[in-house]
Amino acid sequence: MSIFSSYHRDKIYQNLTDKQLDVLVIGGGITGSGIALDAVTRGLNTGVIEMQDFAAGTSSRSTKLVHGGLRYLKQFEVKMVAEVGKERAIVYENGPHVTTPEWMMLPFYKDGNFGPFTTNVGLRVYDFLAGVKKDERRKMLSVDETLNKEPLVKSEGLKGSGYYVEYKTDDARLTIEVIKKAVENGVHAINYAKAVDLIYKSGKVSGVVVEDQLTGEQHTIYAKKIVNAGGPWVDDLREIDGSKVGKSLYLTKGVHLVFSKERFPLKQAIYFDAPDGRMVFAIPRNKKTYVGTTDTSYDGDIAYPVMTDADRDYLINAINYIFPSQEITKNDVDSSYAGLRPLIAEEGKDDPDEISRKDEIFISESGLISMAGGKLTGYRKMAADAVDTVVGQLKKEEDILYSESVTEHLPISGGEVGGSQGFRKFTDAKLSEAADLGIDEETANFLVQKYGANTDKIFQLYRDEKVNAEKAGIDPTVFAELTYAIEYELTYKPVDFFIRRTGALFFDIEFVRTHKDNVIAYMADRLKWSDEQTKTYTDELEQLLYEAVHPVEMNKG
Repeated sequence: MSIFSSYHRDKIYQNLTDKQLDVLVIGGGITGSGIALDAVTRGLNTGVIEMQDFAAGTSSRSTKLVHGGLRYLKQFEVKMVAEVGKERAIVYENGPHVTTPEWMMLPFYKDGNFGPFTTNVGLRVYDFLAGVKKDERRKMLSVDETLNKEPLVKSEGLKGSGYYVEYKTDDARLTIEVIKKAVENGVHAINYAKAVDLIYKSGKVSGVVVEDQLTGEQHTIYAKKIVNAGGPWVDDLREIDGSKVGKSLYLTKGVHLVFSKERFPLKQAIYFDAPDGRMVFAIPRNKKTYVGTTDTSYDGDIAYPVMTDADRDYLINAINYIFPSQEITKNDVDSSYAGLRPLIAEEGKDDPDEISRKDEIFISESGLISMAGGKLTGYRKMAADAVDTVVGQLKKEEDILYSESVTEHLPISGGEVGGSQGFRKFTDAKLSEAADLGIDEETANFLVQKYGANTDKIFQLYRDEKVNAEKAGIDPTVFAELTYAIEYELTYKPVDFFIRRTGALFFDIEFVRTHKDNVIAYMADRLKWSDEQTKTYTDELEQLLYEAVHPVEMNKG
């Protein structure tokens, strides 16, 4: 097993640089993490570099659904619906702790996008194409049944609803668990490591100059094959390579708003018509309700997408359109988050809603392999396709036979619980253990959903580190999570912990406000930050806390 501890970053760099890799993946989002896992399980010596934190870009800022793409039936993307629908079930079985079935209601109204007939037919086709399990196939609900399941939806003009299953996920945790599984299998992965230049030999790309974003030090990593999985940054690397020709990325921004359950007590996930005809999700999540997403063209700072007044007002208007009794205002927003979708520009299509979410592989003359586009749900299949390309090339060049992809039935880290059925028994056992440790049921359930099979390590740290937790002035459960995050999940900055490892800044902002000072003090001491680093990392978290609630001026979005 490789190292994934922030106490040993130097050792990870040593493993990346001491000999030529078979594959170096640039990008540690869900796509890059998936590629790394697929590659290493086929026997390839694999490395991953990520210039921010893992999942810091799009992979922590999505609608957090592993879904079959019902909307794509409207665009007649039949193959995509079939493929991602089947992948959805695979993602669930391989990581049932971070993916949960969620019944979704699609209400239809007079003059709406969907009517009873088209909804019934569409959902039936969806069930067939996506290979939906018998007990999760669509149902059609009457007006009374619809209002009984969700009394908050607008009753005026309501003609009933479709009822079907989507899968809710924690996108950042999913990504972290995939990269951890890759590391457990031998991948060398490092965050805050930016590719600043490419190295060539006889006109072919053979290495990368990497700059550590924490220390400024540069390292050189050599690999037989280099895969560009930079998400919104894919074209930046293609520009360095001189191969940004033909198709290019088209970025759109999606914003989500988060509300307390008290203010927006949604019982049922809803997929609904906004006033302009777009479709929007409203989803209950623990003690919150979140709503999204917008879909607007974006040409701002790729690392810094944020909510604007217009984004916030659009979603509030959509909420009040379908949930008029709530009378939601801007003052009700608990937090928000914004992410970018790296779509592939197609000639003649300018409307973000019309541009396909398909993925594509670009291979440059230098041999740089770039994976662009795609969806969270299809990450595993995208990864298999990318590695098929890699092994196909290596087979020709070296006459080495590599196996087919083995990830279809490979649990991700934390998913080693016997699939969705086994996870129920596992959860019951862990709740019983937690009670013996003095951890309340709500907290224990939350931990099991977050860490799955790795909950054992969290419980062990909870038991063993109580004295250190008390010294640090940190709640023992939070301290166990923090210790685990630093030692086993390469967490280095406060934002890594409060956003990607726990999701707290988006879905429990008070948790961040309560624990940030003591967490920062502990991390500064253990990771030996300088005073300047401590200030920088604290300011970064404070800025994100501010922006989660306050929109920026239009010219920044």
